Amino acid sequence: MTTQTVTLTGLRAVYGTGTRRVTALDGVTTGFASGTFTAVMGPSGSGKSTLLHCAAGLDRPTEGTVTIDGTRLDDLGEDELTRLRRDRIGFVFQAFNLVSTLTAAQNVELPLRLADRRPPARDVAAALDAVGLADRAEHRPSELSGGEQQRVAVARALITRPAVVFADEPTGALDSAASRQVLRLLRALVDDHGQTVVLVTHDPAAAAYADRVLLLADGRVVDEFDGGITAAVVAARIAEREAVPSQHAVTPAGPSC
Repeated sequence: MTTQTVTLTGLRAVYGTGTRRVTALDGVTTGFASGTFTAVMGPSGSGKSTLLHCAAGLDRPTEGTVTIDGTRLDDLGEDELTRLRRDRIGFVFQAFNLVSTLTAAQNVELPLRLADRRPPARDVAAALDAVGLADRAEHRPSELSGGEQQRVAVARALITRPAVVFADEPTGALDSAASRQVLRLLRALVDDHGQTVVLVTHDPAAAAYADRVLLLADGRVVDEFDGGITAAVVAARIAEREAVPSQHAVTPAGPSC
């Protein structure tokens, strides 16, 4: 039986009131199984970033439930939710968010330091080795390429051994060669270490590294497919969806997703 690391049930996220009311998520129910790589796609305003923020406990949905590693997030207070995000969730964003004055090794261990925990040096070294940067531990971000900085960010996301890694456009600031390195790394984390990865992306070539693709439009899952995923297949499915008139248009005012 497949274990769901993350489960979303009836998720709604509504912002604003009156004429500025925006439904960013409209009853989304889905899950992300253990040891799988899912790409979440959709046009700007489709709800994909809101889905990631709610699924990762960064935002609370208006309605519905999020369960991560057996824990319902709506049962948690703010302090408990902060601890869960710190201990059970890894984050990788388009902006690398490294501290410029710290070395790669110090950036990797930062989440545990902030929790008043001192990680063993061997764990930090293992995290950097897993992303191919064992020899760059003492380098600061300014001494690393963009792709290397993003790989440090991936190592930082892994140091707590999270249940799930959420990656929000992690290759958006990288050239094509560095993008492929990062995507191959995420793929290897799933294949070799059983990590659960959820990737938000606009790029069909990035989505082709996933086991499964979810397409969102107007805050709803409008398509889902797995098997035989290539950039061409993803692009074709997106084109098919865009050719279908929307029945659930979202008012354009409000946050972009």
